[in-house]
Amino acid sequence: MESWVEDIEFERLSIPARIAKKLLINPLANYLPAAMVKGLLRICKSELALSNWRDPGGWRSMVISYDGNPEKGIDKMLVTSGSIPTALRNRRRLASRLIARLIDHAPHEPAHVLCLGAGPGTIITDAMGQAEHDSVATLVDISSDAFDYGRRQAAERGLSERVRFIQGDVRDVKGMLDKQVDLVKMVGICEYLEDEQITSIARAVAEVMPAGTSIVFNSISKRHGTDRFFRRVFGLHMIHRSPQQLQELLEPVGFGEFTVFAEPLGVYNIVVCKRLAAPAAETGNNTPKEAE
Repeated sequence: MESWVEDIEFERLSIPARIAKKLLINPLANYLPAAMVKGLLRICKSELALSNWRDPGGWRSMVISYDGNPEKGIDKMLVTSGSIPTALRNRRRLASRLIARLIDHAPHEPAHVLCLGAGPGTIITDAMGQAEHDSVATLVDISSDAFDYGRRQAAERGLSERVRFIQGDVRDVKGMLDKQVDLVKMVGICEYLEDEQITSIARAVAEVMPAGTSIVFNSISKRHGTDRFFRRVFGLHMIHRSPQQLQELLEPVGFGEFTVFAEPLGVYNIVVCKRLAAPAAETGNNTPKEAE
């Protein structure tokens, strides 16, 4: 699997940029009075800030960061110089490539991808476009707010007939499916969920995944250096976990063979694991291995 991601063109920070962020930019962002920073963002009419105030971590702010080329100058500065927006774009490239290759290795065509907490489904449609084999996708989200945007995005890529959006609780996914699941994607949601919620979702998904099928998810670390800024200014409260901590949540409900892929900034790790034929407790310990 390591060879699947060797040629991805990631965004990276130069050494001077990393030093400047650590010694100057991040401390200013984290410790300037939050009211003053919010006022400046309002005056500059920041779409990124407004999107997060309306829906912290929601799909609109994700799209702004993913595109990386907003109209407002203040947003352009935030998404091009900020560690999290840059890491988000790296996460998008990494996750979509891995999912595309997993689609190509599915046992039959079209492969069926289940996307949880889907939003508009950007990573899934990226992956479907990259894959050599045919695929269809079921995209589930508790809110349908992003679905119109997602359908337009799918139509632009010629995927309208291959994607299906469903509003509902992902823990009820078993009743939403009409075909076998070959791959599950839950990138972008674990950092907003408590441990019990992740375990509950994993247990529900395990019931619809045949042995040997894969699930793709991510962890987030504090290496972005701006957690205080995001909490105080954007109202964004993310739960930082290591891949090992997430493994400990998924392993007891039947997942194993964990492989970790890091994006260059070290903010996000994409983790791929498999549905085991028996609960992990019965198959021995599976220590996650870092992808080289």
